[in-house]
Amino acid sequence: MSEMEEQTNTAVQFEELPDAPPRRRLKLSWSGKLGICVIGFWAIIVIIGPYIAPYHEADFLDEALFIVPGSDDLYPDTDYQPPSKVAYLGTDYLGRDILSRILFGARTTIGIALIACLLAYLIGVTLGIAAAVGTERFDMLISRLNDAFLAIPHIMLALVVIAAIGSTIPILILVVGFIYATTVFRIARSLGQDVRVSDFVEAARVRGEGLWWIITREILPNVAMPLATDFGVRFVYIILFIAALSFLGLGVQPPMSDWGSM
Repeated sequence: MSEMEEQTNTAVQFEELPDAPPRRRLKLSWSGKLGICVIGFWAIIVIIGPYIAPYHEADFLDEALFIVPGSDDLYPDTDYQPPSKVAYLGTDYLGRDILSRILFGARTTIGIALIACLLAYLIGVTLGIAAAVGTERFDMLISRLNDAFLAIPHIMLALVVIAAIGSTIPILILVVGFIYATTVFRIARSLGQDVRVSDFVEAARVRGEGLWWIITREILPNVAMPLATDFGVRFVYIILFIAALSFLGLGVQPPMSDWGSM
């Protein structure tokens, strides 16, 4: 072996790569743990609430349940009864068990809010990302239409539409989902425009990647976490919005119970 070959073999030696660092366990703050516990509690209530409720949500409690032994009152009032063994949280103005209506109403209120929030994000994120990566004319058209709907107060728009069409649960979900899709659109569009001008997106374009590949592989993964954070906040707003509609008489209709009408 010549001296030149020995020098070449010596120069080609590589150092071993260090081992990958061990994965760190996810540590949550006490507020994060508390939030997970609250979410888990209400998720369990939504699933098993109607099965553990002492009465049906529409049941009117019988007068015989409230007769006090030894009392001369054989026909006691069932409305506004205080908490007792018969009704653990008392009764409402129609003599219905409040605890049962809370348990049934949890599934109704949270279920409607969750579906409406998912619908809002499906519409808002789709149009927002399309506006962010689309042509300037398309972006201008969608953004101006969105601003026009945002100019109308949410509660007023919902009251007009529901009063005209009807207050059924599918209509309620569609109306609330469409209304909150306008705010989701602005967030998704803003995040999409920020990511679109990033270096890794430009590199993907130079490589010749298609628009659909860039959206699914580069833009959406980088806007997922901010959108997930906003989803939690928006979900709470939708619960309050549905409760406000029910309080005004255009939300969930009797005999179904929900937290707003209670």
